[in-house]
Amino acid sequence: MTVVLESLLSIRELKVNFYTYAGVVKALDGINLEVQKGETLGLVGETGCGKSVTSLAVMRLVPDPPGKIDGGEILLHGEDLLKKPEDEMRRIRGSVITMVFQDPMTFLNPVITIGEQVAETLLIHQDLRKDILEERMKEISDRIAKIDPVSNEAQALKEKIERLEKLPSEKVRVSRRELKRVALRKSVELLRTVRLPEAESVVRRYPHELSGGMRQRVIIAMAIACGPELLIADEPTTALDVTIQAQILDLLNELKERVGMSIMVITHDLGVVAETCDRVSVMYAGNIVEIARTEHLFEKPLHPYTRALLRAIPKPTERRDQLESIRGFVPNLIDPPSGCRFHPRCSSATEACMKTKPELEEVEPGHFLACLLRTPGRVHN
Repeated sequence: MTVVLESLLSIRELKVNFYTYAGVVKALDGINLEVQKGETLGLVGETGCGKSVTSLAVMRLVPDPPGKIDGGEILLHGEDLLKKPEDEMRRIRGSVITMVFQDPMTFLNPVITIGEQVAETLLIHQDLRKDILEERMKEISDRIAKIDPVSNEAQALKEKIERLEKLPSEKVRVSRRELKRVALRKSVELLRTVRLPEAESVVRRYPHELSGGMRQRVIIAMAIACGPELLIADEPTTALDVTIQAQILDLLNELKERVGMSIMVITHDLGVVAETCDRVSVMYAGNIVEIARTEHLFEKPLHPYTRALLRAIPKPTERRDQLESIRGFVPNLIDPPSGCRFHPRCSSATEACMKTKPELEEVEPGHFLACLLRTPGRVHN
């Protein structure tokens, strides 16, 4: 697979297995994936294809036991996250890579106010002493503005500002109360950033007092609190009504431009992909089967699975008596099919498909495919 320039995250031959009493679940079977700087990448596929496992692997949050990352690399700026000690991963989570989960009610503490939960992210990952130092210097400057600028008092205050400017933030003496006050103030600003109305009152509320869309905005505010380089959004619009879905998608697009981060959107909804993603990776049964720019994938899908997914989308311009579906089911990954894992459901499968696993190869510029029927130089429509 060609290495993409300006790559932020590179996943190489990643394998994740779950060791259960029933057998070994081969959740990810050597996947390759790139997230470029400043792009939104969509990861799509049916439930059970390994999308969420991929996100958990990137965050190093695969539950062990029973899960285990058994091979591959996850490179962030060229450094393998799988080799990082846990204390460094705790620093990376929440500051460099953050995640928006699909059910915000599950990930918000029901007995802690919204403001305290957002503030906790800031207290852990940001140096709020800098903000307190700036506040103190501003207070001194305001005092100087109210007195005679050539007085001894003004000169003493100016010297104090000079000393504070040279003082490293880690040496600033602050109380826990001061830190919490600044964190709560910044929490209100973050909630305004994600367009939550009446943010000053929202910080005093509990999760059950908010709607699903408001809770999702809170989760997004926590995710962008420290200006991450990569935001992973796992089914960000699940269980939201259509109007709120559109608002959340617009918000993600707006934040990407404002914060300058990359986004990985995990979804089974190709409508979400069309609205938000620059490129799309199609996943099936623990394998990446196709990667392309969004518009190119919709115009010219090459993998039989991608084609089947697109055919299953209802079209308002067409009248149908019955919606198309993909025959069969996602295979049991304890005993996955040999060769191409999609072959039992593929109407074009050959004997070779049953024996040989296709490799992900570039068949057109920027278009990668894992299918024996469409090898480089022999692409069929």
